[in-house]
Amino acid sequence: MAENCSHDCSSCGENCPSRDAASLKKAPHPMSDIKKVIAVVSGKGGVGKSMTCALLASVCQNKGNVTAIMDADITGPSIPRMLGVNKRAMGSENGILPVVTDGGIQLISMNVLLENESEPVVWRGSLISGTVLQFWTDIIWTGVDYMFVDMPPGTGDVPLTVFQSLPLDGIIIVTTPQDLVGMIVQKAVNMANMMNVPILGIIENMSYVKCPDCGRKIPVFGESRVDATAMEYSIPAVAKIPVDAALTEAADKGKIETFENGYLTEFFDKIVAQLKK
Repeated sequence: MAENCSHDCSSCGENCPSRDAASLKKAPHPMSDIKKVIAVVSGKGGVGKSMTCALLASVCQNKGNVTAIMDADITGPSIPRMLGVNKRAMGSENGILPVVTDGGIQLISMNVLLENESEPVVWRGSLISGTVLQFWTDIIWTGVDYMFVDMPPGTGDVPLTVFQSLPLDGIIIVTTPQDLVGMIVQKAVNMANMMNVPILGIIENMSYVKCPDCGRKIPVFGESRVDATAMEYSIPAVAKIPVDAALTEAADKGKIETFENGYLTEFFDKIVAQLKK
């Protein structure tokens, strides 16, 4: 136990022997049904984590699974725009209902609760973390096979809250090829290990550009290190997403669900195989 322990595990990141991990988990809404929960994380911002999360959820939904996204990036929510969601979340006497995308993905995000999506959320960390918990405890999630939690970058309050309070089945790390980002990945890996959460896979975004003439893969941000990183940390599933103008345009226009690609299809199958073990 830490020398200055306050006995409040909810705000503490120490790997203390007195911590009872199971006791920290929060129950979802009594009417919710959620089978698997996967957090999508990154050690830093700007790596395309939210777009990757939306793309992964779309692959999951298109394979016939009931899919949900909890957008835990309270101050920088972008998932609704990528999925073409303009409506607001509605409530009932039993609780709050997530919005549903045209493709059937259940979604809750700060932007579907605000009157104006450009309104800034200027809150302190404790209020932000509390809101993320309410997304879990107060929203009625219906028959969800896979829920993806789009995390804010880093290892601060919200990631700690999600790791401690939600029954995570694993995490997926999103990165890019640069050396600096590789160092940041280590922080995400170490946090997952500290919190005893399995690392299901790693996705390298902006991995290369494909030449439109010869098809050669050009590593514009440096040589890929994702395979070596996966081997170093025994991460079982690996995927590489190129710099793709069509994918960027689909995200900008809210058409991620209808973007046809095979970037994450095999990756998702490997994730599912792990979760079924």
